Amino acid sequence: MLQVLRYTSENVFVPLIVGGGIRDFTDANGRHYTSLEVASEYFRSGADKISIGSDAVYAAEEYLRTGVKTGKSSLEQISRVYGNQAVVVSIDLRRVYLKNSDDVEFKAVRLTNPGPNEEEYAWYQCTLAKAVEELGAGEILLNCIDCDGQGKGFDIDLIKLISDAVSIPVIASSGAGGVEHFSEVFAKTNASAALAAGIFHRKEVPVQSVKEHLSKEGIEVRI
Repeated sequence: MLQVLRYTSENVFVPLIVGGGIRDFTDANGRHYTSLEVASEYFRSGADKISIGSDAVYAAEEYLRTGVKTGKSSLEQISRVYGNQAVVVSIDLRRVYLKNSDDVEFKAVRLTNPGPNEEEYAWYQCTLAKAVEELGAGEILLNCIDCDGQGKGFDIDLIKLISDAVSIPVIASSGAGGVEHFSEVFAKTNASAALAAGIFHRKEVPVQSVKEHLSKEGIEVRI
């Protein structure tokens, strides 16, 4: 992984966010590495930011349960040493469909498009986003499991809910299928960026087409 990162950083001149394996672990020789040491290797090898997934979510859940910041989680340690701006937390959320808004004690969202059984409401665990922000996240990469790979557009309801709830940048992910989906997510939510993968890898939509569309719609973008 480090070799790939070094080669990439020498040949690609855009900010690099690297994720995967950023947690405490012990190797086959019995040598223990902290998540901070792992992140430090990534930064030394050319990463501009690191992305933490499950480990940050576990820390957030524990923080929500106890209300205590231990300072020992990978999220807290890395953000303390390298700064919040260097830490992205990736959160995967799924809708919990509801017939009525009062079916749960948490805040429910009225859906733009009804659920599979004509449900009008859904609940998302947005408290995780607030918790990771308090623990040191500088950005949130927000993945909607329900929209991933569908190509029907971003989950506007979810992205608006989360981007309104936190003060750090939110990167919208999952669901983009055309250039209009990018302008829609910026027009209807407070997302700071929008991410797509498959449509670019499969060359269904050129990156330049997205940029030109956004520029035409009056959305600031670097051409």
